[in-house]
Amino acid sequence: MTQSLTLKLTEDEAEMILDALEVDKEGYVESAKEARGNNNRADVKTFTEAAERIQALINRVRALVEPAG
Repeated sequence: MTQSLTLKLTEDEAEMILDALEVDKEGYVESAKEARGNNNRADVKTFTEAAERIQALINRVRALVEPAG
């Protein structure tokens, strides 16, 4: 079971986390491209899923930093 955490961050700290997540996501996107070029479907799936999960987290954090309104 996944446990929820509560973090208190400054807006700058949240932006730093967003930047780091973007870099991490790009690494997985590039790895998926390489795996696709090597015809390695299992790795393509793994790296693509990781990039999608990171993007979902980016969206959640960004919504906290840049609330709609």
